[in-house]
Amino acid sequence: MTSRIIGTGHCVPDTVITNDALSKVVDTSDEWIRSRTGIGCRRVVKEETTSYMAYMAAKKALISANIEAEDIDFIIVATSTPDTIFPNTATCVQKLLNNKKAVCFDLNAACSGFVYALNVAHSHIVAGLAKKVLVIGSESMSKVIDWKDRGTCVLFGDGAGATVVVEDNSGFLHTVVGSDGSKGDAIICDGHSSNSFYGHKEKEHPFTQMNGQDVFTFAVKKVPEIITQVLQEKNINAEDIHWYILHQANERIINSVAKRLKVPMEKFPMNLEHYGNTSAASIPILLDEMNQKGMLKKGQKIIISGFGAGLTWGATLLTW
Repeated sequence: MTSRIIGTGHCVPDTVITNDALSKVVDTSDEWIRSRTGIGCRRVVKEETTSYMAYMAAKKALISANIEAEDIDFIIVATSTPDTIFPNTATCVQKLLNNKKAVCFDLNAACSGFVYALNVAHSHIVAGLAKKVLVIGSESMSKVIDWKDRGTCVLFGDGAGATVVVEDNSGFLHTVVGSDGSKGDAIICDGHSSNSFYGHKEKEHPFTQMNGQDVFTFAVKKVPEIITQVLQEKNINAEDIHWYILHQANERIINSVAKRLKVPMEKFPMNLEHYGNTSAASIPILLDEMNQKGMLKKGQKIIISGFGAGLTWGATLLTW
């Protein structure tokens, strides 16, 4: 017994911020951003919230899976940008779905969050604790970005993606996840906080701070390494994989991973040109777009891989 993804959905904000629009508020240009990242525009929340986008993506995933909301046993939301510290985002989704029985919690592993959450869902199903799980990645990264910092504001966007994972005889094959906290300061966001008893002290890094070179070096080394590990441990050749669905952070990272694996770029679908880096939402958004286009066929072997702050990473092999 294992688990399988049987439904997908996504939701992105209506507001589009182009590279040209960004160039009016920060020293950059469309050519500068595209040549370094592959990003052309991003979606940014205006009236939307992290929980609302998660709910809308979940609704679409449930329709795709032909499953009723009340049948879901667990709701897991991968997010670094919840609307509130508590209640958690998953319970907000549960309320909007009018589900009365699901166990709900959020998971924060930054851009690796969806892979982590998918692994947790699979583990609960295999352990007999659940039969149907909603796994959602939802982020409002625009809330934690300094829009005057060219090194970060050009990269990120907002959105949500969702999958329905159920008990099945085939699907989830193998996973590798890991983290290295000693390198956590490569990407950091302290956020805002105050303590009136001891006095208020502004955090040093209230917005996202990133050492781009360190992150790039980490990603282009670690991602091929863990994908190779997953393949070797299941005795599968790289060419037998139909799709490599990577976290949509940077086109140059994905190109570098493909070259190191010696796999054609045609097997590495990308949508970051339209959305930027949506953190934990990037993989499920891409999955849903591929699913809607009919690119995902039953029986195809797929690798999903995420990497990000923590530092965290993960790769999962599954059969569609």
